[in-house]
Amino acid sequence: MNETYVTVQGWVGSKPQFKEIGGRTPQVTFRIGSTPRQFLGDRGWSDRPTTWFNVECWRALAQNTFESVHLGQPVIVTGKLLTREWTTEAGERRSRVILDAHSIGHDLSKGTTSFTKSAPRAEAAWSDTLRRDTAETVPADAGTHSLPDPDLVTPYPPDEFPARPLPLTATTREAEAA
Repeated sequence: MNETYVTVQGWVGSKPQFKEIGGRTPQVTFRIGSTPRQFLGDRGWSDRPTTWFNVECWRALAQNTFESVHLGQPVIVTGKLLTREWTTEAGERRSRVILDAHSIGHDLSKGTTSFTKSAPRAEAAWSDTLRRDTAETVPADAGTHSLPDPDLVTPYPPDEFPARPLPLTATTREAEAA
């Protein structure tokens, strides 16, 4: 509640920087510049001042962003604005607003791209949590039940809409009209 979510359309203004926080959590940071244009009638179009955003991506989004997004590409970033505060060695308080990205994609009004679904990421901690959470929900007397095989569990949900033919065809429409 009371968080500011935004969507920014712009151009990648710095090379994405990859690092692992604590040696385990991937993080990617880069800047995105958004330059609005204004129509001035007889004088045509004019660029207004560019607004720059510092973008942070975490975990799977960080890895996919680092592999897919490059300097100068048009992107659309959705996330929440956060303020990072710190104190310098001289005792001065500083702050900076960042865009904590939830999703990033290429701006397809500017070009084309292709999509490749990521392979499931096997994380020991995630599998252990799944195993522990599932074990707590299985009744003690459920002798025939077993825990799911962690190698078969994926982080992807099943397709939401299965493909099946629609019931209406040209011949049924004609029959209804008669």
